[in-house]
Amino acid sequence: MAKTTAELMMEAETLVSFGAGPDRILDDALPDMSWQMSREEFLFRGIGDHLFYYRRGKGITVHRGRDADAALESLWLNGTVYAAIASMNGLLPIHASAVAAGDSVFAFSGPTGSGKSTIVAALGNRGLRLFCDDTLVLDLSDPDRIMCLPGHKRLKLTSDALDLAAITPQERVSPELDKFYAVPASGEAGVSLSLAEVIFLEEGPDPSITPLSGSERLMRFQDDHYTAQLFATARQFDRAGMFTHLSNMAQRISMSRFVRPMDRSRFNESVEIAARHVENDVN
Repeated sequence: MAKTTAELMMEAETLVSFGAGPDRILDDALPDMSWQMSREEFLFRGIGDHLFYYRRGKGITVHRGRDADAALESLWLNGTVYAAIASMNGLLPIHASAVAAGDSVFAFSGPTGSGKSTIVAALGNRGLRLFCDDTLVLDLSDPDRIMCLPGHKRLKLTSDALDLAAITPQERVSPELDKFYAVPASGEAGVSLSLAEVIFLEEGPDPSITPLSGSERLMRFQDDHYTAQLFATARQFDRAGMFTHLSNMAQRISMSRFVRPMDRSRFNESVEIAARHVENDVN
């Protein structure tokens, strides 16, 4: 299948070169683990003198200072930097992990630590392909359907999540993180697919998936994750603009609530409910 216009654009805009770049694009100095954005430029500083500079149409320039940790570079390139570039070029990154079923994408969203990656990894053991981990990029340009760009980074799981999802770990992500790369059991979907649903994870006594309706749908995308902050900055939203954006998302996206206990002994029960929900929607 031919790549979409959005995929080709992101491939071109995220080309990486190494060399010198600016240490700021606004007046203020840039502290570690922070970023600055203008209409045409984005700059992220990792730890120490490790800078990632993007200019629209020119790709990314990475500057590695003496204290730069190359082991963390791919995390920042595929996380904050990628989400910023997507936002600046008209795409919407959301904090979600997702699986592909047929020609559709089912995304699981929730706060950090809510189990998004673990759920999609475990669904791989039920025959569902991984679509993305942690960040899902949406193309909203087609009024009739929302397209999802295929995942751009590898599946990462903690030791506990690897055990729950019954997946063998590969190499450690970095010495500082208790996370390991892993290969999804049913492989990955490598092409753009349409979004079927966003399923929001919550904790509760008994597992169930129910549709969201009314004003709650409007509130669900008010996230404090860096992806939402980057998107709002790139679009230069004021209060009215943000409300319009959230209303559009509420109207266009099917949403559900997935309540399940955070109890290891009931994890497989929750995964089975999620698998049945996805399969019933597809069929």
